[in-house]
Amino acid sequence: MEYFLELFFSGLTRGSIYALLALGYTMVYGIIALINFAHGEIYMIGAFTALIAASILALLGISGLSLLVLAGAIAVVYASSYGYTVEKIAYKPLRNAPRLSPLISAIGMSIFLQNYVLLAQTSDFVSFPQLIPDFEFMENYRSFMQPSDLVIISTTVVMMVLLTIFIKFTKIGKAMRATSQDKTMAMLSGVNVDRVISVTFITGSALAAVGGVLISSHVGQINFYIGFIAGLKAFTAAVLGGIGSIPGAVLGALILGCTESFAAGYISSDYEDVFAFGLLVLILIFRPSGLLGRKPSEKV
Repeated sequence: MEYFLELFFSGLTRGSIYALLALGYTMVYGIIALINFAHGEIYMIGAFTALIAASILALLGISGLSLLVLAGAIAVVYASSYGYTVEKIAYKPLRNAPRLSPLISAIGMSIFLQNYVLLAQTSDFVSFPQLIPDFEFMENYRSFMQPSDLVIISTTVVMMVLLTIFIKFTKIGKAMRATSQDKTMAMLSGVNVDRVISVTFITGSALAAVGGVLISSHVGQINFYIGFIAGLKAFTAAVLGGIGSIPGAVLGALILGCTESFAAGYISSDYEDVFAFGLLVLILIFRPSGLLGRKPSEKV
């Protein structure tokens, strides 16, 4: 039973990180129907920013949870500014271009950011400090759940609640929903669509940075390529749940994380990707719009 619980919480931890990333994919797709392939690199930049910030703050004598919160906050601000800049440089000039143009631009931006970090940092794996402290009250649960698992899952739940409140009850959140439903009507109603798109990229980048900081502290090492694999898995989770659907992205991420964890634990870690993508294929065969996605309406 303990082994099952260990795999279960490991799956929830993976799924939580995928969820933080998948939300960025699904929000951007819901607003401008673009698959932002550079989103994984924003996650990677958040992790590297937290590493640099934590190293400087540690020299100043800051430690414990304060170090995690401050380094994370700096990473969120820095990664959000990158997300905003990428949107302005790579996507906004192509707003009225054929759909293939921004897609190619996204792939190019992803490769550019990877190589930028490779040249600015290193091609090797770099050790990441353990920013998440040990909790004494978890002593009896360590056989199946680590403190970092608890922090990652709890943080993800808090982020989901805050994002839901932000989208449902704030003025900009309502503008985002209106733009998602009909961009032209939203513009005619006075919604500043450019501002909505920028806020969407900033919000998605902030969530990706939080995920990057937490998983880096959990794993203990990073390199310039971590965003590509994580981004691919998060995109898979968004498609699995129904791209464009925020609850679907979270559900897809948790299913994907648990599938990988149980496949690695009970069969072999060599086949965890096979099971994850096999599940995606099966669901898309029987439900092409994803678990919670809406079928596109047919115009007569």
